[in-house]
Amino acid sequence: MLRRKKGQGMTEYILIVALIALVAVASIQLFGEKIKERFSTLADTISG
Repeated sequence: MLRRKKGQGMTEYILIVALIALVAVASIQLFGEKIKERFSTLADTISG
């Protein structure tokens, strides 16, 4: 019984980590260019 619960917990943990990774990749694809442009503008402003 304990072994099943441990395996179930590990499976849930893996699913959560995979979901977080999927959300991170999707957000980078969606907002990557905008963030790059903002950092470029900020760098230009700081450098004068």
